[in-house]
Amino acid sequence: MTDRRHASGRAAEQHARNHLEQHGLRLLFQNWSCRCGELDLVMLDGDTVVFVEVRYRQHAAWGGALESVDSRKRAKISAAAHYFLQQQSRWASSPCRFDVVTMSAIDSSGHGLNWIQNAFDT
Repeated sequence: MTDRRHASGRAAEQHARNHLEQHGLRLLFQNWSCRCGELDLVMLDGDTVVFVEVRYRQHAAWGGALESVDSRKRAKISAAAHYFLQQQSRWASSPCRFDVVTMSAIDSSGHGLNWIQNAFDT
């Protein structure tokens, strides 16, 4: 089951990446890891560094994909992003934002993909 879950997560990340690239974003890193956590996608939108959290849920029994990005998860992503900017000094002075891409098993084809820009500002 874990292998299936990881495969579903990787497929969701690929769908999200393809969608964002079709909208003009450029991939910098995928699955960038550090001691603070992992950044699913780090992309460039013009001169803005975009930290993208991809959330896939097979069903919403325990809450939907967007609801799973709670304050604790946002803090972990923010810490990893801060560490990224320290390690990747090329991007340290660039504007940044946090986006979330959600999808479920029903819409894993990408048709129902939901891209929330500046998701942490709401």
